[in-house]
Amino acid sequence: MTGGALPSDPSAPGGRGRGTTVIEHVVEQWHRHLRGDLPGGLDSLLDDDVVFYSPIVYTPQVGKAVTTRYLQAAAVALPGDAEAGTPTSASSGGGGFHYTKQVLDGDTAVLEFETTIDGRYVNGVDIIRCNEVGRIVEFRVMIRPLQAVDAVHRQMAATLERMSPRD
Repeated sequence: MTGGALPSDPSAPGGRGRGTTVIEHVVEQWHRHLRGDLPGGLDSLLDDDVVFYSPIVYTPQVGKAVTTRYLQAAAVALPGDAEAGTPTSASSGGGGFHYTKQVLDGDTAVLEFETTIDGRYVNGVDIIRCNEVGRIVEFRVMIRPLQAVDAVHRQMAATLERMSPRD
């Protein structure tokens, strides 16, 4: 069952009710996570074997732990130049991270976002693919323009360094 209607039993894995596709449910849960009101957070969203594709790192990053680390770092590094310190799923305008569009089809969502970092405009997409039980199995980030890629690279590197355990 890829992208089909979820079971009507709300206790079923990923279950939401009639008419809601798996990817719609996953995106709804992703937005809840960004708002900080998803019980279980990323652990409840990500498949154990999720693959993360970074706009900076050449090789795919495999597994829940490394994907969680990158997504948590992005939440810290990419809130943008707005006053608020956390990403939002609403189009908030200004320089803060916000999604501007979303396209859902089958098992895949494409969420376009904007933010500013150090006064530089950042435009990108999160491409999220899920499995039949509503877990994210692939998370791909693409960013433009080149100056934005450089700014995101610097911010992410600094954030990941701060997040690394000290010996």
